[in-house]
Amino acid sequence: MKIERVDEKTVKCFLSNEELEEYDIDYKDFIMRSEKAREVVQEIIEQATEEVGYTPPKFAFDLQIMVVADQGLVLTFSDKDPDVNDNSQLMECLKEMKRILQKTREATEQMAPGAANGAKQAPAPPKPEEAIFVFSSLRNVISYAKILPANLRVDSILYKRDDLYYLHLLRGHAAYDRYSRACIQAMEYGALYAADEISLLQLREHGSCLIPEKAVKKLRI
Repeated sequence: MKIERVDEKTVKCFLSNEELEEYDIDYKDFIMRSEKAREVVQEIIEQATEEVGYTPPKFAFDLQIMVVADQGLVLTFSDKDPDVNDNSQLMECLKEMKRILQKTREATEQMAPGAANGAKQAPAPPKPEEAIFVFSSLRNVISYAKILPANLRVDSILYKRDDLYYLHLLRGHAAYDRYSRACIQAMEYGALYAADEISLLQLREHGSCLIPEKAVKKLRI
């Protein structure tokens, strides 16, 4: 369990796949707010208090969940005041999406013919244009869809797998800042599941497609 203090009101914890297996827990438990998840969260808070001097809020905190492909989970705890700008959360979300994209790109380049020593340094990863968010219920997906602007020109597809709902959110024709804002808002109702092609292919293969296009627009009605 690796704990990092982000700022005065925010702490981040990385749980590896091995640790998740040891706890007999996965991302679905955190999405569903199971009893096991509550126990692990309490343990993380206690450890964060000892290791990095984190002081948990008196009443409630925001918990953001990010799935790190083939590695584990990143849990971010924050005591967020209503008047505080959430740019830090936005940057964390986009940073993780870009990290996943970069990792996928590097793996592809290593497998590609001609990947040789001394090759030119790869350019910086592009800004993420799509991501998959996971929700514990259809009600949460609908609630999220309803808070988005009616004129937001994103593309979206809705899947269901193992009693969870997955929204594939693509930038489409939306301005990048508006798409970015939609991503951070999605994490208020669900969690960032993935931002890579492999996870999307697995979802298509093992999940059921409920709404193949314009899912956000259709759920808003």
